[in-house]
Amino acid sequence: MSIVRFSNQLPRLFDRFFEGDLYDWSNRNFSNTNTTLPSVNIKENAEAFMVEVAAPGFTKDEFKIELNNDLLTISSEKKVENKTKEGENFTRREFSYKSFCRSITLPHIVNNEKIEAKYDNGILRVSIPKKEEAKPKPARQIEIS
Repeated sequence: MSIVRFSNQLPRLFDRFFEGDLYDWSNRNFSNTNTTLPSVNIKENAEAFMVEVAAPGFTKDEFKIELNNDLLTISSEKKVENKTKEGENFTRREFSYKSFCRSITLPHIVNNEKIEAKYDNGILRVSIPKKEEAKPKPARQIEIS
């Protein structure tokens, strides 16, 4: 079943934001360890887009955020090593390894130079400001000469 957007207006720039890789659930959007990917919220206001990634249990140093042209990639790789005491033998031991990679194609209305990220309480927040010319302008009165 396909998701179809209906709009009474011309396609909005925000709609095109979602036409890229976010809804592409091919193998590149699944983690290498066959686990589920962190959930992502994308919000928009007049000034910017905000991408929120739910990734509890990570530290800010374990994230890698890369911008290549208009492709924003958020990834992380974390290997948890359980230390064992000398002389211990394992009948079975399952390693803990977490990694993910999410890619989002950014619209041309964003200011790539001013992207900022913050990690707090298990949520990675990436602020993507819009260019000045893309921000809504207030209504103005035009004088008739």
